[in-house]
Amino acid sequence: MRRDESGGNHAGKTAFVEVIYEGEHCIPCVYMAEVVEEAVKKFANRVRWGKVVLKGRAGAQRYAALSLKEGKVAPIPSIFVNEKLVFEMIPPVEELEKYLEKVLK
Repeated sequence: MRRDESGGNHAGKTAFVEVIYEGEHCIPCVYMAEVVEEAVKKFANRVRWGKVVLKGRAGAQRYAALSLKEGKVAPIPSIFVNEKLVFEMIPPVEELEKYLEKVLK
């Protein structure tokens, strides 16, 4: 185990954040991606993120898989963390940071 700067112990947990993203024409999608991009800066190498772009086959398949796992069609845009739907609306950066802190504990 490593000690983080706050003095707590953690076992090197990581998180993967995915933004369901229709395209640059989708202004809420762009804003949601900006929130994620800003929030993950705080976590250096412990949080990775990416866009699930619905226009291509791979993105459409990933969207379908995430939706199926949730048991419902995921909203566009939305945020998944470690394959779990956590935000259906654009959160403040601070709210996403708090969620990620809990995931990484």
